[in-house]
Amino acid sequence: MSDSNTTRFDYVSAGKQTISIEQEAIQALNDSLGEAFNQACHSLLNCKGRVIVTGMGKSGHIGTKIAATLASTGTPAFFVHPGEASHGDLGMFTKEDVVIALSNSGESNEVVTILPLLKRKGITLISITSKPHSALATSADISLVTPIEREACPLNLAPTSSTTAQLVLGDAIATALLEARGFSAEDFAFSHPGGALGRRLLLKVSDLMHSGDEVPSVSPGTLIQEALLEITQKRLGMTTVVDDNLLPLGIFTDGDLRRAIDQGVNLNQATIDSVMTKSFTTVTPEMLAAEALQIMQDKKINALIALDETGRVAGALNMHDMLKAGVI
Repeated sequence: MSDSNTTRFDYVSAGKQTISIEQEAIQALNDSLGEAFNQACHSLLNCKGRVIVTGMGKSGHIGTKIAATLASTGTPAFFVHPGEASHGDLGMFTKEDVVIALSNSGESNEVVTILPLLKRKGITLISITSKPHSALATSADISLVTPIEREACPLNLAPTSSTTAQLVLGDAIATALLEARGFSAEDFAFSHPGGALGRRLLLKVSDLMHSGDEVPSVSPGTLIQEALLEITQKRLGMTTVVDDNLLPLGIFTDGDLRRAIDQGVNLNQATIDSVMTKSFTTVTPEMLAAEALQIMQDKKINALIALDETGRVAGALNMHDMLKAGVI
């Protein structure tokens, strides 16, 4: 095709046409959900083994994603290539498992080949296909149909609408199971410890706080100018004021310093206990970092003191620590 013909082609219209056709496929799928979907979810929820997803070609790629979504939302699952299954990987399958097999035509040779073996093992089979009378659908214990009238491909050949419907149906199954199981955000975080959500929900104050000599600390009676030196050295924007037993008496922050200056306090002569904040917010080391962050945001403060079970200062952290750890 020449450059002049290429520039005249309306890519936007072609793209919108594809999206429109796939939207129709999703709507048809939504309208078709019924008792078979209930049965499939019930079977998966009560599976005592693992959910094994299989499919060939583009359906296999979708199956891989479905298995990953199930696994990350509380349903133990993995993908097995149907070709590999017939060459030894069927040994992974047990009668306690549930198999989800995807094939748009329902006639994929690699998938159909293993169906009798699944039956002999007594494994529950859920099919996802657009052909309710296909070999796969009729062999399945539960048949889920994706009612696709046409592919979004203008040749009606490339898997587009069909794979979109498979993917959406897989997501529908996974989220329905998630809700039925009472799967929580914290459960999700345990499956995603490396992600932002995992950091937000798994990190505790103890994982982020400064402790020991890193905690800025002065005694009552300390001159303000000496306290400022402690704040500068420890770089948390505040200092604790504690007694000999490390019990907190107050906190002195950048805000307290500004207020002292506004009030004309002599920083070279006044002591820290005359300007410190005696009523302050604390957390515990076992508190989730996300909870501590919420406290900071609600109270519009930049630092917190963590107290141990005896009420003594165990550590301190500030907003920068939250940012550095990816909690924010």
